[in-house]
Amino acid sequence: MPARPSPRPFVTANFAITWDARISTRNNTPATFSSPRDKRRLVEIRAECDAILASAKTIAADNMTMGLPDPDLRATRTSRHQAAYPLRVLLTNSGRINPKLRIFEKTFSPIVIFSTTRMTAPTRHALAPKADLWLHDSPAVDLAAMLTTLRTEYAVKRLVCEGGSQVFRALLLAGLIDELHLTLAPRIFGGRAAPTLTSLAGDYLPQSTNLRLRSMEVVAGECFLRYAICSAALAQSRRDKRD
Repeated sequence: MPARPSPRPFVTANFAITWDARISTRNNTPATFSSPRDKRRLVEIRAECDAILASAKTIAADNMTMGLPDPDLRATRTSRHQAAYPLRVLLTNSGRINPKLRIFEKTFSPIVIFSTTRMTAPTRHALAPKADLWLHDSPAVDLAAMLTTLRTEYAVKRLVCEGGSQVFRALLLAGLIDELHLTLAPRIFGGRAAPTLTSLAGDYLPQSTNLRLRSMEVVAGECFLRYAICSAALAQSRRDKRD
C-alpha cells in the first residue's frame, strides 16, 4: 500500500501586490502601499489561523511582531478555544537572524524558528531562551517536515504564510499551498529588481499552477481576491516529480 501522507496544516498565503505584480520595492522596503482596509484584512486572516509563517528577512524588513492588535478578534479566537494570538513561525535556511529583532521583545505568543545546522552557535545560544529551535541537517529546511512538525507538535491546523516571495515560491513548488489571498493595489512600481509574488520578474517557475477564484471584492480601487489552488494541479505536480 502507498504510504499515507504526513499530516500537515491547511496552508493559506496572503500578499498585497501592485498592478505590475510587485510585492515590494527593489530595496525590500516595508509593504506600505496598500490601504488600511487591506491591513485590516491581513489581521482578519491571521485571526482565522493557528500560526503565522514568515521568513526572517521579511520579519526584519517589515519590523514585524506578527501580532493581533484587535481585542475583538482575540476574543473571537478564545471563544473558539484557540489561543488569543497565533503561534509565530520564522523560517531561515541560512540561520542568519538577529536575536534583537522587535519580534523577540513581544511575548504574547510562542515563537518557533525553523532553520538549518548552518545557524551559528552564538545565534543558537541567543535565540534559545526566546524561541523553540528546529534545526534541519540539510542546506535548506525540509518544508514538508516543518509543516508536519507544526501539526503534530503544536496542533496547528491552519497556517498563513505572509512572505516573502522565496518562501511562497518554495511552498508552491512543493505542493504545500492550498489557498491564496491577493490584494491588488492601484499602484505600479516597475523595475527588474523589485520582487514579484514568486521572486524576481522573469524568473520562471518550472511549471504553472492553476488557481480557482473563490471570491472577489472591489473596495475604493483595491481588488481583494481569494483563490483555491486546484487539486488537479497539485496532483499533476506530484506525478511529474515522481516521473
